Amino acid sequence: MNQNQVPWRERISYGLGDTASNLIFQMTTLYLMYFYTDVFGLNPGAVATLFLVARVIDAIVEPFIGVMIDRTQSKWGKCRPYFLWLAIPFGITAVLMFLTPDFGDTGKLVYAYITYTVLGIMYSGINLPLSAILPSLTSDSNERTVVNTVRMVFAIFGVITVSAGTMPLVNAFGGGNQAKGFIVTMVLFAVIAMLLFLNMFVNTKERVKAIDEKPLPMREGVKALKGNTPWLIMLLLGLFLWITTSIQGQTSIYYMTYYLKKPELIPIVNSMQLLMIVTMVFAPMAVKKIGKRNTIIIGSVVSILGYIVAIIGGNALSVPMLLTGLLISGLGMGAGAGLIFAMMADTVDYGEWKSGVRAQGLLYSASSFGVKVGMGLGGALGGWILSLGGYVANSTAQSDSALAAISFNYLWAPIIGQVIMILLLLFYRLDKIQPVMLKELEERRNQSLAFLDEKERNRHENTHTTAY
Repeated sequence: MNQNQVPWRERISYGLGDTASNLIFQMTTLYLMYFYTDVFGLNPGAVATLFLVARVIDAIVEPFIGVMIDRTQSKWGKCRPYFLWLAIPFGITAVLMFLTPDFGDTGKLVYAYITYTVLGIMYSGINLPLSAILPSLTSDSNERTVVNTVRMVFAIFGVITVSAGTMPLVNAFGGGNQAKGFIVTMVLFAVIAMLLFLNMFVNTKERVKAIDEKPLPMREGVKALKGNTPWLIMLLLGLFLWITTSIQGQTSIYYMTYYLKKPELIPIVNSMQLLMIVTMVFAPMAVKKIGKRNTIIIGSVVSILGYIVAIIGGNALSVPMLLTGLLISGLGMGAGAGLIFAMMADTVDYGEWKSGVRAQGLLYSASSFGVKVGMGLGGALGGWILSLGGYVANSTAQSDSALAAISFNYLWAPIIGQVIMILLLLFYRLDKIQPVMLKELEERRNQSLAFLDEKERNRHENTHTTAY
């Protein structure tokens, strides 16, 4: 086997790590807004502010977690230990978030702030290593694309399990009591997630190491950010993409329940994300022909066309047309879903090439800062838009303005995100220079290893001569 090729057992274990992550992450993205407003009884505007505040706190903490990763030295590597250390605390915190204690309106909001904020920090602590470990699994760019595609395929299984399975499970476990149904469902997902994270810890291996494996001070790691334009583009891409993705994701249940008045479509519509796997699987072949950037751009154009069809179908209350548009959009999004993290791994190489510093933890955390702020802004904007539209929880007769707000969040917001994404990627040039960059990095590593071997031989000879 090629030394840069990751074994299938490891690829699958890595992918299952993202299944674990999404079992909990998607519960917060798709159902937490609904849970807080319609089950826990919180005001939509207060929930919107909660999402923003908690995500900003999370985003501030994120770079420190990245520095911790870069400074971590253990027999398991830099990233793997976090799957062992945080799997169980992460699962427990997720369960606590879906409890419904009767603390009164103020007490409930305080409880929501504490549990949601702590979960966000825990998520950063375990998910950032999940992304940051990719450059350490292999130095081959094409292999990274394959490994990350496998990861995203298994991530989709986590997404589908939550999006299509949650409400049926809630109804089955709750028997009409949604509070009970949500907590039992979350316990089930949390236990599975903990086991999958521990499996990832056991079955992954960090192969690619920095030339100097000493703990990296933050002031040194920052050098990898300076002049790293590809990384900056990916940071902004994550920011705007997640603003609109968060707005849409948390509105899905509202759109099917109140706009179409067909809540039975929730599992069907959400399970359509499984179709992303089709284009994900073929994305690595497209990358070899046209590169990562162009593959994502083409996918985004297809996705926009799909949403336009969905808007027409939604306005006409035509379920078949709406589903057709969402199907097309999902296929388009699948083209890029498996590539964004691989592109971030490439920016780690670029930072090392330009500065001589390999700071994968800091680069991923700083980029993830944009993602977390985007999720916070998206969650807040979505909630504020609903509130401004006059949404009333559990009301079967929503006003026209509330329905318009729901429709905007669900179908127009993702179009805006895809357009911004395309504009940003037009400035991304790393695909063109990557072959030269990787060749030079390999030469530097080989020279460094040769130097260290020579130094070790000289030390050994000097020790032997002294002893003699």
